Amino acid sequence: MAASSFLFTLLLVLLTFSDSTVKILGLGVGINYGQIANNLPSPSRVAFLLRSLNISRVKLYDADPNVLMAFSNSNVDFIIGLGNEYLQNMTDPVKAQNWILQRVQPHLPQTRITCIVVGNEVFKGNDKQLWSNLLPAMQTVYNTLVNLGLDKQVTVTTAHSLDILGVSYPPSAGAFRQDLGEYLHAILNFHAQIKSPFLINAYPYFAYKDNPNEVQIEYVLFQSNQGMVDPVTNLRYDNMLFAQVDAVYSAIKQMGHTDIEVRVSETGWPSKGDENEVGATPENAGLYNGNLLKKIEQKQGTPAKPNIPIDIHVFALFNENLKPGPASERNYGLYYPDGTPVYNIGVQGYLPELVYSSSSTKNEFTVFSLLILVIAYLISA
Repeated sequence: MAASSFLFTLLLVLLTFSDSTVKILGLGVGINYGQIANNLPSPSRVAFLLRSLNISRVKLYDADPNVLMAFSNSNVDFIIGLGNEYLQNMTDPVKAQNWILQRVQPHLPQTRITCIVVGNEVFKGNDKQLWSNLLPAMQTVYNTLVNLGLDKQVTVTTAHSLDILGVSYPPSAGAFRQDLGEYLHAILNFHAQIKSPFLINAYPYFAYKDNPNEVQIEYVLFQSNQGMVDPVTNLRYDNMLFAQVDAVYSAIKQMGHTDIEVRVSETGWPSKGDENEVGATPENAGLYNGNLLKKIEQKQGTPAKPNIPIDIHVFALFNENLKPGPASERNYGLYYPDGTPVYNIGVQGYLPELVYSSSSTKNEFTVFSLLILVIAYLISA
């Protein structure tokens, strides 16, 4: 008992190593953990940061074994990704099975993998072969999960850009692009069959950046505004994100489905951009994500689906310094790689720092490692 008291005291002391104050997020929000950077903290330190924020849902863009192992025996649900470059191989049952046996099954059940996203924004490009391979790849991966007895814990989906919409306004008129009709109809049938969600990457920021004189900034930042009323449904929308989600619901309904849930796999706002990227500021990013968290905390649904709390993964955990494209692409993170918040949204996590036991021997250890040892001892005591 005395040892346990001592270790608990040590735990509290260790937490004072950082200037950061641990505040519990405690919300139903997920986070996108991208890794296109060369300066990110180790997955084990990230695991502690997310625990300090009480974030229990993480989306990866691959199946990085280092990350999945770092989150072993945690309460984090993982969405993992199969990049577009894998789609052709995933139409082959043998290759799909090998991938799952090598990249997924070894981590179950100690790491909670709940979903595989097969491809990302496939219809954003013009590669018709990729379009044709998407559904067969999803089906083959799912059938492999069934054969291995994993389909009850791991589902299959893909993520779409909002470019798949031909009509998005008003929300009740939402419709998919005509050239994607046959592909999306078959994909929706598959979702309905296996009861998996339809994922969209929705960024009101893009709409504002492209038309800052026409799109009201308060409308995209979840601030007080007059909003808009859908002339068909008479539903009032006070923010663009919810209008975008309902436009997708309308498009799905036009395809004959009312039994598929739409989830937001990415949304966010950049804190920095190039000169022509209007609105990319820390202030706007803080308002967008901070107000979005309040919506999630209130378990709000969209006007068309008020009883279904909107399911969202925010993009992204860290700024990623190696991402190609405009400056905004490298500045969507809630945190800098050193664990410092990019802006204040009322929550702050704790990223353990590296410390040294002796300046002469340079024997390095982390606060995280000590904490894990202490916690493990307390649990077993």
